Amino acid sequence: QVQLVESGGGLVQPGGSLRLSCAASGSIFRIVAMGWYRQAPGKQRELVASITSGHSTTYADSVKGRFTISKSNAENTVYLQMNSLKPEDTAVYYCNVRLYTSPSVQDWGDYWGKGTLVTVSS
Repeated sequence: QVQLVESGGGLVQPGGSLRLSCAASGSIFRIVAMGWYRQAPGKQRELVASITSGHSTTYADSVKGRFTISKSNAENTVYLQMNSLKPEDTAVYYCNVRLYTSPSVQDWGDYWGKGTLVTVSS
């Protein structure tokens, strides 16, 4: 079993900052990639940012220059630093981790956190 625990969401004014964290634990052999997705009311879930084991990063165009993804290998934790927040960033943010649970190439999977709500409003 793999567990993901997210933290850091909340209410912030436009222009403010928040930092999200997601810690993975359990049957982890090797993490391939970690990322953050978000889903706003009435919209589909979308990729916000991701980071691979080699520290290669990907960002949605809408957050480039404002959000930064990073990770701690020692703690199996991924972070999302969100600056210059806008009302359109309001959404439930979900952590995603792709990992192997054993040395077998067949034992991989995508795991999701329960989500943390970010509300940007004055």
